[in-house]
Amino acid sequence: MRVIFSFVLFCTIVFSTEIKLTKTQANYIAKKVWQNEGAGKDKYLVWWNKGEDFASLGIGHAIWFPKGHRERFREVFPMMVLFMQKRGVILPSWLTPKSDFPWQTKEAFLEAKKTKSKQYMELFYFLKRTTSYQAEFMAERLSTALPQMLESLEDNKKKEIIKRRFYEVMHNKDGSVNEQGLYVLLDYTNFKGEGTLKSERYKGEGWGLLQVLWNMDDNEMNKQKAFAESASRMLSRRIQNSPPSRGEERWRKGWNVRLKTYWQ
Repeated sequence: MRVIFSFVLFCTIVFSTEIKLTKTQANYIAKKVWQNEGAGKDKYLVWWNKGEDFASLGIGHAIWFPKGHRERFREVFPMMVLFMQKRGVILPSWLTPKSDFPWQTKEAFLEAKKTKSKQYMELFYFLKRTTSYQAEFMAERLSTALPQMLESLEDNKKKEIIKRRFYEVMHNKDGSVNEQGLYVLLDYTNFKGEGTLKSERYKGEGWGLLQVLWNMDDNEMNKQKAFAESASRMLSRRIQNSPPSRGEERWRKGWNVRLKTYWQ
């Protein structure tokens, strides 16, 4: 996979990384992420998970809230819509980056899906035809993840460790891009976020990219495996710390199946 990286040094620690994908690369990643999130099935493009108060959209199941809803998790779908708007993608006439999820309750959503209402079908086909753009959005999000993580830290030694491990996962020993490593970082950032949002924590402990990188085992030579094993520990900790009412134990098996694709 050929990826273009440009590095702009702000200081000895904090810098940004631009990751650009060709259409072929974007389609490749889109298929892998979509297999993880929705088994590659169209019916999951517009979805509302059991036990959640919000919908999940697109190949990466980007969160989108109904009007007035507040949640600890980052609302990603409006960010993705803004990205596409800037790229000149044609949106449904009613959809903007400031739009709320069209249905206030899960029951209203399921009825719209069952009857294939006009608004539901417009949303579905919009997501169906923009899978490569959705993958490009994930790449852009990863581009900002490293500087975002570093800026959230005060300890310079910890910053250096996070930066080193980020590149060890993404690069081969010769400095070339590791295709699998790029997929790992893109998928996990989309899957569980950067780990910098303080509200995305249970009992003060997060489970995002930052926490996974920090808890990696440096003695494991396969860096994608080290990342996956750390992610499994972080997600186990999340389940243990989660409110019992959310029933997050039911996701453990699926999450670990996903993590195995990172190195097996």
